[in-house]
Amino acid sequence: MKKFTLLALGLLSYQLSAQTVLFDSTAMKLTEAGASHLAQLPLHCITQVLPNKPNHTYEFEADMSLTPQQLHPSFYGCLDWHSSVHGHWMLVRLLKMYPNLNEQKAIREVLNTSFQAEKLQAEAAYFDKYKIAKGFERTYGWAWLLKLDEELQAWNDPQAKQWHQNLKPLTAKILTLWKNFLPKQTYPNRTGVHPNTAFGLVFALDYARSVKDTEFEALIIQRSKDYYLANKNAPAIQEPDGTDFLSPSLEVCDLMRRVLSPKEFLTWFNQYMPAEGLDNVMKLPFVSDRTDYSIVHLDGLALSRAWCMKGIASALPEKDKRRKKLLASAQEHLSKTLPQVAGGNYGGEHWLASFAVYALSVD
Repeated sequence: MKKFTLLALGLLSYQLSAQTVLFDSTAMKLTEAGASHLAQLPLHCITQVLPNKPNHTYEFEADMSLTPQQLHPSFYGCLDWHSSVHGHWMLVRLLKMYPNLNEQKAIREVLNTSFQAEKLQAEAAYFDKYKIAKGFERTYGWAWLLKLDEELQAWNDPQAKQWHQNLKPLTAKILTLWKNFLPKQTYPNRTGVHPNTAFGLVFALDYARSVKDTEFEALIIQRSKDYYLANKNAPAIQEPDGTDFLSPSLEVCDLMRRVLSPKEFLTWFNQYMPAEGLDNVMKLPFVSDRTDYSIVHLDGLALSRAWCMKGIASALPEKDKRRKKLLASAQEHLSKTLPQVAGGNYGGEHWLASFAVYALSVD
């Protein structure tokens, strides 16, 4: 098995034919060698059908024999729909960061196959064909689909422009579903897994601002305040749950730093996050069995905590002592977890690389 080592200068590397630096853990940035290495994971799993968890609710007897590829011709691999979507996002992101990546030809071939217009039209049509599909991948998969669209629409590349055009029917469907659902969502989901409301709203808000959808942005801001503005004393001391890959308390903070002014956020954060709770969520989670598809979620928790802590630190005053502690903890979470992303078990490999790339992309 390939082994990772931590160099004296804080550069995370692993042993290839020669020692190659993959991640600068001091700057918390991905190197081109690291991008090349991580790209292998979605390149492999995007076209891997099995194992598969389609999360499909059958409504018609005639559909009982449908394969994952027939249900979702673009996003059938990587175990489940949402992991496939953020695997595609990751490849787009890496290609934008490193246009001359060794894998750039293979990446473009995979993306071009997935982003065929007729396939994406079928993905959009799925939500109309089944009555119960309006809740399919709500809101975690929706969030990653908007993140994918956001990444494509900001890329001045001729092929990417065509991919973005082809994605529009699916993006429009997700936006309609979200705009219809959000006014009806009376209470937020505070879980540490897929339905977490704050996580979904973070990506949705980023998207709305990037495409200047002011109506959607205003709706997200209002609902975020409805859900979280009056919250105090978050029970962060009780985190994590055994299958968390998101921190319920930190995700709320990551959202509210986007919604509030720096001064407003500081006042809110002081009331929301108790000192002992913050200390608790800065402790690296222990992962006892990375072959277990649920327990390995805790590696994802470490990565998502890292990007939340980096974001929260950026919103705090420079002299705030918590800022330094948050950045140090984020660095530890990344440095200790990144070696586990390609650990040789599909339970983590089908999705963790996307979390790693996003965590290393956040300033």
